[in-house]
Amino acid sequence: MSQANPVRGEAALRVNGVALVLRPTFAALVAAEEELGPLFALVERAAAGGLKLSEMAALFWHCLHGRPDGLTREAFSEGVASGGLAAATPALKVLLRQVLQGR
Repeated sequence: MSQANPVRGEAALRVNGVALVLRPTFAALVAAEEELGPLFALVERAAAGGLKLSEMAALFWHCLHGRPDGLTREAFSEGVASGGLAAATPALKVLLRQVLQGR
C-alpha cells in the first residue's frame, strides 16, 4: 500500500497491522453521505463528541483507497475498533477537515 499524500488530503490509518490510505474523493464522500446523511451534520456530531464508532468506520470504509483483496467491511470495522479511538482520531481529523475545506 502506498503512503498517504497530505497534499491530496489523504490520511494514513493502520488496521490490523496494515498501513492503509484514506482518500476523500468526491465519489467517496458522496457514498458516505448517502449512507450517513449530510456530511456537515457528521462534522457537527464529531465536534460535539456525538460521532458513533459505526459512523467513523463507515466514513473510513468509503474513503479507503486501494482496498486490499479479501478485506471485508466487517473485518475492516472490527480492525478500526480494535485499534482504538486514539489511533483512528488523526485520520478522522484529516477527513473531517477535507469535508469542511475541500481540495
